[in-house]
Formats: sequence, C-alpha cells, structure tokens
Amino acid sequence: MSGKLFTRRDLLVAGARTAGLVALGSLACDSQRPRQGFLGLMERVNERFERGLFGPDRLAPELPQADETPEGEFPSYHISPEVPVAPAGWALSVRGLVERPITLSVQDLQRLPRTSTRVRHHCVEGWSAVASWQGVRLSEVARLVRVDPRARYVEFRSFDSGYWSSWDLESALHPQTILAYGMNGRELPVAHGAPLRVRVETQLGYKSMKYLRGLVVTSEFDDNGPYGMIQNGYSWYAGI
Repeated sequence: MSGKLFTRRDLLVAGARTAGLVALGSLACDSQRPRQGFLGLMERVNERFERGLFGPDRLAPELPQADETPEGEFPSYHISPEVPVAPAGWALSVRGLVERPITLSVQDLQRLPRTSTRVRHHCVEGWSAVASWQGVRLSEVARLVRVDPRARYVEFRSFDSGYWSSWDLESALHPQTILAYGMNGRELPVAHGAPLRVRVETQLGYKSMKYLRGLVVTSEFDDNGPYGMIQNGYSWYAGI
C-alpha cells in the first residue's frame, strides 16, 4: 500500500491542533441533546450562521485531469490501526426518516445515474491532493427512498470501528456530494475506502467518510458520543 497511513491517534491529535480554528463550528452541535438557556441559544445561533454560509448551488471548482496527483501519492488514512476490509455480503443500508428504506449493493449503485468529480481534497493536517471520483449523487439515492419532510440530518456510518458522522441534510444533498465506488476511472481501492465512500467536495477531507455501511436519515443530531468528530476537536461545519 502506498501513501501515509494515519491511525485514530493521528486523527485526534490533528483535530486537537485545529480546535482553536474551528471553535465557531464546534459550538453549534457539541452535544447530542439541545442545551437550554444561554448555551442552547448560542448553539442555535451558530447553527443558523453555519447554514447561512452554505450555498446549495455553490460549487467547488472542478479541475482538469492534468492536475491529478500522481498514482500512489494520494495519502491514505484510517480510523483503525489496519486497513478495513468489507464484511462478507456487504451492502449499503439507507433507513430512518424515509418512505422506502432500501439496501443497495455496489452493482445496484452502479446502475444509478453515474457522475464524476475532480476537486482538490484539503486535509486539516495541511496537505492537499487531487483525484477523480466516480459514483452516484447522494441526492439520487434520496430521491429513491423519498426523504421525510421532517428530516434535518444524515448519519454516515462506517464498518471501520463502528465510526459515524452526522451531517446537515443540505450538505448531504449538494450536487457535489457523491457516494463514490471508483477512483481515477478504476474500482475504488481498499486503502481509499472500498467498496464505498462518501465524497463531499465543498468541505474539508475529514467529512468524506470511507468504508460506508449505512446512512440514517434523522431529525435529530447525533455525533456518536465520545467517538464523534466534534467531541475530538473537529468542527461540524467544515466548508471550504
């Protein structure tokens, strides 16, 4: 495997280093239940501010193929000490506040309208790289399951150590948010999240979770308790 391998400790240290820079975003959702009083008020104000920064029609600049990082030089990083491998019979489940819960294999996803993005990936550790990613827009999957009007968040769940991340629904449905099963025109490598990862081209790299096993559409925010990104120093809103 080429590229640098990052462990959970590496990610947490990097998050702590950037905590001061992302404090505004962290305040919006630093607990799983809404606070009361002044802190609750400020959380709601900050969340509105963050949502105001987001533009559903604002696109990150797409780059030419010539800008792609040479093969083997795009860093790989993992939450677990070893490269995770998909469990037997892997399929993506989509459930929660949806009219039609579904389970999708990679082949099912490949039969949906295909899209590709090529946007610079920015990591909080200070490096950047470019690859093209092939997959299906998450908005296309949302169309299939018919999201309930009460929904406000989407939880992305990984089979990598049971890790998950919670997003606002607007970011999840952005046209440059895709479920990627390919990289640089080939099957997605295990080191980069196979069989399926999310790519969100309008936010920092840590939001693009790898090794997906399920999506949960919900009306309530949940950052996976002490194992969540926010509890470990990362911002909920990571726009670029």
